[in-house]
Amino acid sequence: MPDEREERRPETRDVTAGPGHHPEIDWIAAERSPEFQNLVRGRRRFVLPATIFFLVWYFGFIILAGYAEDFMGESIYEGFTVGYLLALTQFVMVWLLGWLYLRQADRRFDPLARKAAHTALEAGRRAGERRGDAAPGRPGEPATGREEVTP
Repeated sequence: MPDEREERRPETRDVTAGPGHHPEIDWIAAERSPEFQNLVRGRRRFVLPATIFFLVWYFGFIILAGYAEDFMGESIYEGFTVGYLLALTQFVMVWLLGWLYLRQADRRFDPLARKAAHTALEAGRRAGERRGDAAPGRPGEPATGREEVTP
């Protein structure tokens, strides 16, 4: 029975990093593409204000709890205080921000990401054609740098 700790043979190791990982993608063209730039700007326009809002809300609650004890201890309804209400709104706020981000991602970020990925693949394909790279047995397709290896 082979030892489970035995290293795999070098020819069967998976390549998971480095420039050869996805040679079919032109990473520079992907970064410079208008689709990718729009994606980065759009996400930043959503994430930065949402993060600032979250931090102000959260630390505002902490500061009120520490310095406005009388206000936070005011009863709203049969022992339910302002402090409890504001604490519960923390959960509501996080769920709301998460829902808003998912909605924005579905409607705006995901389509932009698909366009950016398509642009990167097309740029890589064109660059591969200029270099003359082609996968074995598939003329005109860029080489992926992956060959089937049998043990």
